[in-house]
Amino acid sequence: MLTLASKLKRDDGLKGSRTSTTASDSTRRVSVRDRLLVKEVAELEANLPCTCKVHFPDPNKLHCFQLTVTPGFFVLCCVFLIDEGYYQGGKFQFETEVPDAYNMVPPKVRCLTRIWHPNITETGEICLSLLREHSIDGTGWAPTRTLKDLLNFDDPLNIEAAEHHLRDKEDFRNKVEDYIKRYAR
Repeated sequence: MLTLASKLKRDDGLKGSRTSTTASDSTRRVSVRDRLLVKEVAELEANLPCTCKVHFPDPNKLHCFQLTVTPGFFVLCCVFLIDEGYYQGGKFQFETEVPDAYNMVPPKVRCLTRIWHPNITETGEICLSLLREHSIDGTGWAPTRTLKDLLNFDDPLNIEAAEHHLRDKEDFRNKVEDYIKRYAR
């Protein structure tokens, strides 16, 4: 993050000291997405619960990061609510990629840990209205949203898991615990 912030300052200084734009200047320009991410990532990190950790595989690429969620008492995760009753003891990885067209289009979020959850398929796809560019219910992505807006949404995708939870909470809990033992440790 410091590298990108330093680059922004350096690029601004170069623009002020030159009178003409050259091809080398355009390769040094920082995208709107990256300018937004410098601020939004700092805000996201400041607001995450202590049981969530952000990891940047490449610190020069703020647009690709992972979030690790280790549920404790009550944790708001980047994509859904996880409480100790079902998910405590697990360690869940999420991958976020922010596209070049951000903030006009939403980030792409994927669960890397196999989980039994109504909003997440077993292959890691996540269904949230907020992560859609166009949503029928009007709660989809808008340019005024930020990464922080991804907190605490409820939008079922894994219908089988949602129905399982409604039908038999104890059996649902058992299946979640089995998934944690097998995939989230």
